[in-house]
Amino acid sequence: MTVRHLYVHLPFCAHRCGYCDFVTATGRDELHGAYVDAVLLELHEEHNASAVETIFLGGGTPTYTALPELLRLLRAVPPARELTVEANPETVTPKLARALRGACVNRVSLGAQTFQPHLLNVLERRATPADVERAFGQLRDAGFDNLSLDLIYGIPGQTAEQLADDLAHAIALGPEHISAYELEAKPGTRFTVAHGAELARQAEQMEDYYERVVASLTGAGYRWYETANFCRDGKRAEHNLAYWSGCDYLGIGVGAVSTLGNERRRNTPKLARYLQGHRDREIERLDDDTRARERVMLGLRLDEPLPVGGLRRALDADGLARAELLGLAVDGGETLALTRRGRFLGGGVTAEILA
Repeated sequence: MTVRHLYVHLPFCAHRCGYCDFVTATGRDELHGAYVDAVLLELHEEHNASAVETIFLGGGTPTYTALPELLRLLRAVPPARELTVEANPETVTPKLARALRGACVNRVSLGAQTFQPHLLNVLERRATPADVERAFGQLRDAGFDNLSLDLIYGIPGQTAEQLADDLAHAIALGPEHISAYELEAKPGTRFTVAHGAELARQAEQMEDYYERVVASLTGAGYRWYETANFCRDGKRAEHNLAYWSGCDYLGIGVGAVSTLGNERRRNTPKLARYLQGHRDREIERLDDDTRARERVMLGLRLDEPLPVGGLRRALDADGLARAELLGLAVDGGETLALTRRGRFLGGGVTAEILA
């Protein structure tokens, strides 16, 4: 199968954080080699080894995977213009940083989340603020000139002043890219049980926090190019940009999702089944209307006008007119865009516009 964008899932972690809802595996270190074998087999079955535009290794904690196995995987993936690996700060060493650079990785996404020690404890993160700064420096020393930091806001107990401090720390490090996400804790998880009341209080502050994030990062020269993502020097997350632009992508690994033509599929989330070679894929058929709606929903997250040729059937004319009247959207005929205020309201405005 010929695709331009490839996602590879590495599920292994030292610890599963309470708010995490990704497919992860802890305490299974002996399976790293067998897992890479299974991933390479699936990759061989699903892809023709031709070069791709982007590859993203996510998790889990990809850099928790035993280094020899991680390198074996990296050496087997096809050539790519952008090859990103997610990393937790405590897993980064000078040896790992040099090895990633030597394996043609040219972008690392570092999960900082916050620079407040007590909030890291709330999130059950094992890294310290010093670990984040040390890891960042080691990646720079290894020659990486495209680094991303992940931040989370709305953490139980977080104040506006602490968020401002997190943003100042991130800006001072000078990454090319910063992702700042609102904390989303799934109902019924142990995290929501433990912090339910505080999460409800934080929900009332989210709009203010979001405006602070945008003001701080754009004021520091970062481009607010996507709802939760900011870049400088033109270094957007090209792999994620493919998702937001409605491109097809192939997902490899346990629980990995692919969107290929009019089909979305998800591999089994059960590690044992995956290692046995069973994909047990969930298949969702996507008709043209569904793809058009998704194209609008994702495309309006970006700061560039969305070409609407072929997408008009996904729009509600009355809803769009109301959004324009309120100064939340601009219908340019051939393109559609949200205004700055419309972008702050985001999903609510898009829901109003969609048929």
